[in-house]
Amino acid sequence: MVVDDSAVIRGLLTRALEGDPEIRVAASVGDGQMAINALQRNAIDVIVLDVEMPVMDGLTAIPKLLAVSPSVKIIMASTLTLRNADISLRALQAGAADYIPKPTTTREISGADVFRNELVAKVKALGANARRAGSRARTDVRTTVLPPVGAIPRPRSEPGGPPVLRPMAAPGRPDVIAVGSSTGGPQALFEVLSHLKGGVTQPILITQHMPATFTTILAEHISRQCGIVCAEAKEGEPIVEGRAYVAPGDYHMLAVNRGGGLVLTLSKDAPENFCRPAVDPMLRSLVRVYGRKVLTTILTGMGQDGLKGCQEVTAAGGVVIGQDEASSVVWGMPGAVAQAGLCSAILPLKEIGPYIRKFALRTAA
Repeated sequence: MVVDDSAVIRGLLTRALEGDPEIRVAASVGDGQMAINALQRNAIDVIVLDVEMPVMDGLTAIPKLLAVSPSVKIIMASTLTLRNADISLRALQAGAADYIPKPTTTREISGADVFRNELVAKVKALGANARRAGSRARTDVRTTVLPPVGAIPRPRSEPGGPPVLRPMAAPGRPDVIAVGSSTGGPQALFEVLSHLKGGVTQPILITQHMPATFTTILAEHISRQCGIVCAEAKEGEPIVEGRAYVAPGDYHMLAVNRGGGLVLTLSKDAPENFCRPAVDPMLRSLVRVYGRKVLTTILTGMGQDGLKGCQEVTAAGGVVIGQDEASSVVWGMPGAVAQAGLCSAILPLKEIGPYIRKFALRTAA
């Protein structure tokens, strides 16, 4: 279902979606109340919901829509303003599954292949998730810290089989915590990071697939809700203990050794895995400066960004934790590292923060 107060925008979004033979737009309405009424009459997997509308805006509509259909997935569509970015983050906390930056003119929507491709990909991924919700069989793999086993070949899952966990070689206290996430990531980040306030001294580097403006607001929300000092990374700033850094939209965030100290640098190198910022370059840079002392967590997200970086983390002796399928909005990124046998733990979202905290507070080794 497409929900926008502009009939022209609704028409453009509908044509963009129905250009894919696997998508059918079951309803197209102009405000939140109409969306609730339409949802009561139609079986709908995904709703593309505008932020600002008369009668009932998108933020107000979210809990009412989820009350009608708890499994429906909601994508917020908003223009790139600070106000709308803040509303979109609040919408994710209220239960929306994802967001998409909406071009500011009808010409941009009708002609922007990037926007159209992103919209279609998100609708298809979330639609598949909605249809499986409550009915798919999931393998819930859990582990605690495994004993040191020395150097062993990397395990790999059989195609279609349950993920194989990777025993840790001489696990110890990490010097840095890295987090990668995408679709569903903001909600996951708030949950995980809320467990890391007070006592956790390692710097935390976060790459969340988000455009500029949105990453500014994300860092502010993390600071307010999680009780840790967090901000967008700035070129050349020192990496400080106990601080969290979010990769700015449209820049890769890298750690480098400069003048005997560790600092952050921002890169406009080509997108990786169709993303900038991307998780892989962040992880590669962390391995270069921290070696085996990297603890990485891959949270919910589409695609497989983070897979190559996690291969380097584990090759150096670092540790990778993946979010499990049942708690992921989309099990693309964590699924890729899990199925590659790179994870020493695959955990439900609510267990990841306490697990990281346990690692972070270990005696140095």
